[in-house]
Amino acid sequence: MIIVMSPSATEENLARVQERVAQAGLRVHLSTGEDRTIVGVIGDKKKIANLEMNMMEGVEKTVRITEKYKLVSRDFQPEGTIVDVGGVKIGGDHIVIMAGPCAVESMEQLREAAKCVKEGGAEFLRGGAFKPRTSPYDFQGLAQKGLEMLRTAADEQGLKVVTEVVDHDDIEIIGKYADVFQVGARNMQNFQLLKALGRERKPVLLKRGLSATISEWLNAAEYILSGGNENVILCERGIRTYETFTRNTLDLSAVAAVKELSHLPVIVDPSHGTGRWQMVRPMARAAVAAGADGLIVEVHPHPEAALSDGDQSLTPKNFNRLMEEISGIAKVMGKTV
Repeated sequence: MIIVMSPSATEENLARVQERVAQAGLRVHLSTGEDRTIVGVIGDKKKIANLEMNMMEGVEKTVRITEKYKLVSRDFQPEGTIVDVGGVKIGGDHIVIMAGPCAVESMEQLREAAKCVKEGGAEFLRGGAFKPRTSPYDFQGLAQKGLEMLRTAADEQGLKVVTEVVDHDDIEIIGKYADVFQVGARNMQNFQLLKALGRERKPVLLKRGLSATISEWLNAAEYILSGGNENVILCERGIRTYETFTRNTLDLSAVAAVKELSHLPVIVDPSHGTGRWQMVRPMARAAVAAGADGLIVEVHPHPEAALSDGDQSLTPKNFNRLMEEISGIAKVMGKTV
């Protein structure tokens, strides 16, 4: 349930509403907008069903939320969330770019990648130090050594770091090097990991699962917010369908859907979404036009020699072309890159 306070409601009215909710054994989540305050009620469904608030002074109306997710709902918070990562704001009128190689391979490779994405206009260096791969024989990443390289290369170029966490036991060590925790598609419903990240305050980039519905994706985000971490960024990275030409089917309709359903910012991964470097730029352009708040793109100085996902990685030259193309589209959308 959400309780919409009237524009003329006083602080005393709000305090009484909160007290009434607490007396019912329920929790409160406040969202204060320009015109009014919304009180989110969280807890046992039976208790919520018996809670009558419409007659209280200062209450404009109550709304029953039918979806299981509440904290991520736009009904709960009408204004879009802006996640601030050390001064880089995700959401709002700026398209944020995260770029870099799929996997950290060497210091030389990372320095070259960081330099080119910085020059192209990226604000985040992405790269995997812990790599959950389909085959146990594929490159699994450099672990802590890779994290150290990632932080060093990013700091040299003045970039933020986003990297994947695959196990809740790794949160502490990754948190020392990363500015944003990335939860990969395979871990979207790793609920123990999501709960642990909910206890952190560092932002989380939550990728959509391989076959997840939008509702399942938003419920996964709810796990993180319900733990107290409100700094969540959603990432559409393609879902598994019958199509075999592309690695996944990039669902850009999900961007518009999430914007309607949730206040959380959403970015798009056209690299994993297609699996083909030739399709990354067209899909990046489409993502910006669809209203995405940013992009996460795989860029490798030498894709032909990449240890992971070379087929979907852009060269520095193609990354620069992508940035030029989306700048024009962002301007039409009233945004900047």
